[in-house]
Amino acid sequence: MDLIAFPSTEAEFRTRFADEDRCRDYLTRLKWPDGFRCAHCGGRSAYFLRSKRVVYECAGCGHQISVIVGTIFEQSKKPLALWFRAIFEFTASKQGISAAELQRKLDLGSYQTAWTWLHKIRTATVRPDRGPLSGAVEIDESYVGGREPGKPGRAAEKKAITVAAVEKRGRGCGRVRIASSADVSATALLGFIETHLGPGETAHTDGWNGYASLGNKGYQHIVSVISQLDQTAAEVLPRVHLVFSLLKRWILGTHQGSVSLKHLDGYLGEFTFRFNRRRARRITHGAERLLDIAVVTPPRPFRQIVGRSCSPENARIAAQA
Repeated sequence: MDLIAFPSTEAEFRTRFADEDRCRDYLTRLKWPDGFRCAHCGGRSAYFLRSKRVVYECAGCGHQISVIVGTIFEQSKKPLALWFRAIFEFTASKQGISAAELQRKLDLGSYQTAWTWLHKIRTATVRPDRGPLSGAVEIDESYVGGREPGKPGRAAEKKAITVAAVEKRGRGCGRVRIASSADVSATALLGFIETHLGPGETAHTDGWNGYASLGNKGYQHIVSVISQLDQTAAEVLPRVHLVFSLLKRWILGTHQGSVSLKHLDGYLGEFTFRFNRRRARRITHGAERLLDIAVVTPPRPFRQIVGRSCSPENARIAAQA
């Protein structure tokens, strides 16, 4: 089942996904790109149950399948057209969008709904099967948080540790990966590198002993001991320091520096998604990519997002989202 070319302008996007049927049809084609296949009997034919909005019934065995089950839209009572609009607004702005602004633009009934939607959308900014970085890669750590007097650099105690890896592409940056880390130990740093850097690739780091075992793990390790050089860390590892600078500026500008450490990985995923698509030529590129990922991203219920039991009022709002 071939997908129709994705809209290339905002006007085309709004027209194409103006109603529930068109949005559901697009998700259906993403979910079953080779045509419907019943997970119960393997049947290839199904009927759409209009009374149930997003449900198909297998013509062979009668098994009912929702097109939004197993996606970030699962259990949502809101129209898919509104979700598509939220995804467009999320991706169209280079700097991102706040929950208050999303609530205003979509005329959502509560700030809580907009906030919840943004966190659900952020879970779809990281493709589960994305490939590792390749070539020469700069790697370093930095700290997200306010100033801590007398605790510079790796001695900071009350800041969130983030680790970043950036591909070298000439004098510029290729793809980036960023994640939070419990500490800067060899175990934590090596775990990050093995997750995000292909085997045998080149890792360029400073002289921190947490990176000392990279050569023994099969990586080509370039070590620059900053204290022995006439250059600053930002001059020796310019790409990764540029990424950290942009990340901190983005958190401060778009989110007023109020990113919760509990949700930091979601924001890091969003920043990575934006950075890696910064050269996209059409305004709808991000929305297309995010929808691709959304249909293979497991749902994230409100209780999982907040990490605790919620009040009856918040539970009611979450149910309506």
